[in-house]
Amino acid sequence: MSNQVNSAQQWPEFILPDSLYTDNIRELHAEIEHKWDMSRRSACQIAAGRALWRHVINDPLAELLAGETYLKSLYEKIKRDCLNNAREVSGVMIAVRTLWFDKQIEAALSSFDGGATQVVLLGAGMDTRAYRLSCLKESDIFEIDFPEVLQMKTSVLKEAINEQKRPMLTAKSLKGVAADLREKDWLKKLQASGLELKKNTVWVLEGILYYLSHSHAMEVLKVIANNCASANTVLLADFMNKQATKMCSSIFHFYSDWPDLLLPSLGFSQVKLSQIGDPDAHFGLLHDPLNLFNKLRSLPRSLQTHPDDGTPCCRLYLLQASGAPPLQTIP
Repeated sequence: MSNQVNSAQQWPEFILPDSLYTDNIRELHAEIEHKWDMSRRSACQIAAGRALWRHVINDPLAELLAGETYLKSLYEKIKRDCLNNAREVSGVMIAVRTLWFDKQIEAALSSFDGGATQVVLLGAGMDTRAYRLSCLKESDIFEIDFPEVLQMKTSVLKEAINEQKRPMLTAKSLKGVAADLREKDWLKKLQASGLELKKNTVWVLEGILYYLSHSHAMEVLKVIANNCASANTVLLADFMNKQATKMCSSIFHFYSDWPDLLLPSLGFSQVKLSQIGDPDAHFGLLHDPLNLFNKLRSLPRSLQTHPDDGTPCCRLYLLQASGAPPLQTIP
């Protein structure tokens, strides 16, 4: 039995915070349930993962942003996994992915040789990094998402301030930019909100690309690549392979089996690919060598089905890449 399961079996009882029982918070989350589609609601599911894996992720706002429905649903899955001695506990992928992006954002900011920095969160959803990562204290943060998502998050956080005075910005600044990444004007809207392409920038595409069509996802990546020539740039993104998008074909569309080859073709350099369970994407949470993630890591990436049981090889790739202005030549 893995160490992960042993610790999971001691999972603390989950008690909803009192703030979730306020009428205003309940009404806000009821609106999410009735008016948002699955892709938008996924923002609350990810927040629930951060909230319930709080022993490794410090995100005190996640419970409020997740809401009662998604917190209870994931907690019940975690309890079942513990009772069944599951090799991987529900939400562990969310935890590892969150920690990987946190770590890579900090490393990217440290790699810049001084100067002003920006971090752009595309499809930000219920992200709270501007409130919880101290490495952002000198960075301007831009969150881009649908207007209703940004407004909902603002309303929930405002309610939290009224109830507990808890949210405190750790970033230098935070601006929400209402835009649709499927439209061609999202970069202009970012610039109108203060984004400066000549500043060192970290572009974060966490849990967003596979919700887009192939053409829209490629266009987003090309826009970022085409603007790497103005300043030092770091791209952080996760990609599903083709088999993974079949898990929910109604909402997952874009995939890349070889994103480490795709990004250089667009102009990115120093591309590094990781999978969940790799040394830099482990965080002490995936000790069992027979869990799903470790079994996939040991197989060639070209395989579409597992040779032992014929199950689809559903992979999530974590990518970091760089872009930089061309070196100045001395005549």
